[in-house]
Amino acid sequence: MSSQITSLIRDIPDFPKPGILFKDITPLLEDAEGFKATIDLFADRYRDENISKIVGIESRGFVFGAPLAYQLGCGLGLIRKKGKLPYETISHTYDLEYGTDTVEMHIDTVEPGERVIVIDDLLATGGTMGAAVKLLKDAGAEIVEASFVVELGFLNGRDQFDCPIYSILSY
Repeated sequence: MSSQITSLIRDIPDFPKPGILFKDITPLLEDAEGFKATIDLFADRYRDENISKIVGIESRGFVFGAPLAYQLGCGLGLIRKKGKLPYETISHTYDLEYGTDTVEMHIDTVEPGERVIVIDDLLATGGTMGAAVKLLKDAGAEIVEASFVVELGFLNGRDQFDCPIYSILSY
């Protein structure tokens, strides 16, 4: 199944800037069988883990998180860029190579002790996922795993946060 998924990830050289090899997931999303296979892999992995919530990171984490939450019969929480959520939030600011960024979630996204999967499409340098993990841990969630479709292992993003990690594909 992962070979089917691999074949649907398109390499785009020099995007968004020279020297970057961008992993484009849009062909995977556009292919009904490939997208279904991706969600099924995640669902099979977590079906017996008593997950109470999937937490997706803006925006592609929502794309994978929503159907996974549906498959598992659990809730869906959202982590977004600063200023995008309408209710009271908690936030975490993290460093980027060119400055800082902030992610937020509603104060009631998770309850202490909830078993959550936090999901995004791609793990690169780990800054956004690291901030998401900190938010969830500060709120008292038990993070079962951080999940990704693609991991760029050579960037060592998994070193930026402390929780189990699962990636369908690793480069």
